[in-house]
Amino acid sequence: MFGVLILLITLVPPLALGQEGLFYKGKTIRLIVGFAAQGGFDIYSQVIARHMSKYIPGNPIIVLENMPGSGSLRAANHLFNAVKPDGLTIGNWIGFLIMAQVLGRGEGEPKIEFDASKFEWVGVPVRDTPLCVLTKASGITSIEKWMESNTPVKVGGTAPGAQTDDIPKILMAALGLPIRLIGEYKGTAPIRQAAEKGEVGGLCWVWEAIRVTWRKELEAGNVHPVLQASPKKHPDLLNVPNAIDYAKTEEARQLIRAGIHDQSAIMRLYSLPPGTPKPRVEILRKAFMETMTDPLFLADARKFNLAINPVDGAEIETIVHGLVKLEPSLLAKLKEVLK
Repeated sequence: MFGVLILLITLVPPLALGQEGLFYKGKTIRLIVGFAAQGGFDIYSQVIARHMSKYIPGNPIIVLENMPGSGSLRAANHLFNAVKPDGLTIGNWIGFLIMAQVLGRGEGEPKIEFDASKFEWVGVPVRDTPLCVLTKASGITSIEKWMESNTPVKVGGTAPGAQTDDIPKILMAALGLPIRLIGEYKGTAPIRQAAEKGEVGGLCWVWEAIRVTWRKELEAGNVHPVLQASPKKHPDLLNVPNAIDYAKTEEARQLIRAGIHDQSAIMRLYSLPPGTPKPRVEILRKAFMETMTDPLFLADARKFNLAINPVDGAEIETIVHGLVKLEPSLLAKLKEVLK
């Protein structure tokens, strides 16, 4: 009898996995992208969809559906409120909407109609590396020169809540950097053009995009990464100082962690609606992370200059729960800084 019990216990996990495999066999997974076709989010999703199916039991077809609107808020609201939680719909939307919920942003239209703590998280393909890049013409080629500057350095912004605006605001508050935020530019390309004309000194954004879009100016030495803001230095930027190392108080460190580090880890979110069965969540999480190391996927990513530095679903869950449960004093300070 004892031997029979051991046999039954041993057989349970494969049986459960087999049942989920049968569920996905012959099915189609919708991957809803919250931005227009051929943009950065869409291209990441195209490449992921091309390879992820082989790691899902039953090998379902994955089809993309673009649902642009309000910086992917339309897609996030739709995923939360209108999608059946059966593991057959994945949403891809931008993570700064979570901080918008935390800070109570979005009182206008359209409204945030989700509770971030209730989503199920699949993964993120790249943990962004926030940094500030300034032109040689600005005269600021090091963090020391920046801190000693008697004149605030003009940095281009796009809109409240965007990384281009939140990063410099946090750095001003946490480090006392002299910055004058200039906006609202209609995207980072116009900011780069304004920097090349001398209208602004540069911008604060993410290395994964800047190294591609501003490559020629970087190689020519006309622009310089002056300060990065990551939990640890990016391999490309080992000689560029890290903001957290210049924070002199615990409050400053907390501002950088919550306002920059955590947000940059979850920018390109892939999530499932609340109530998705846990076994299917785990299957999709595992398939996502296996895709991130697939040689053919990585070769495709290189063709499109896509940086890959993934964050798994469990870590995203920890980050999101930390953000929605920020200590009242830190939350109040963030609201003041990012108003």
